[in-house]
Amino acid sequence: MDQLFTSVQAVQLTGITARQLQWWDERGIVVPRRQGRRRLYSVDDITEIAVICALRRKGFPLQKMRNIMKFLQRELGRRLAEAVSNGSDYHLLTDGKRLYLENSQRQVIDILKNSRQPLLGLCLSDAVREVRAEIFNRRPVQKQNVQKQTARAAAGRRRSS
Repeated sequence: MDQLFTSVQAVQLTGITARQLQWWDERGIVVPRRQGRRRLYSVDDITEIAVICALRRKGFPLQKMRNIMKFLQRELGRRLAEAVSNGSDYHLLTDGKRLYLENSQRQVIDILKNSRQPLLGLCLSDAVREVRAEIFNRRPVQKQNVQKQTARAAAGRRRSS
């Protein structure tokens, strides 16, 4: 069963604001599942949010995030959390125009040596490990609990009508 997190839990896990989370959903950067009006985030969604937050802290423009997430999915062949969980370290490097995804220290060093301009780098594996450690210290909302809560809320609205 997939672990699901509410918007409030996603905010607590990643440190972004609820408005940012909503805006990212509206722009298609990270699109959660929906149950009625509630947004429910999977572990993969939370991981992607954490990586985006890490890139933003390093000064990377939000306008490029959708392209970065698509690039990562295309290069890795699956979602970020799945790919990084196999144990190797993935590093995302960019000079603002090109993106590089490397999983070898030697390749990262070669890119840094041969670069003619500054590069922004992020160890994706570290970002994923950090958010997973935070997730496992909290209790997620399970699908069954969400369904029960939604049914109770709907019954309560019918009674008050």
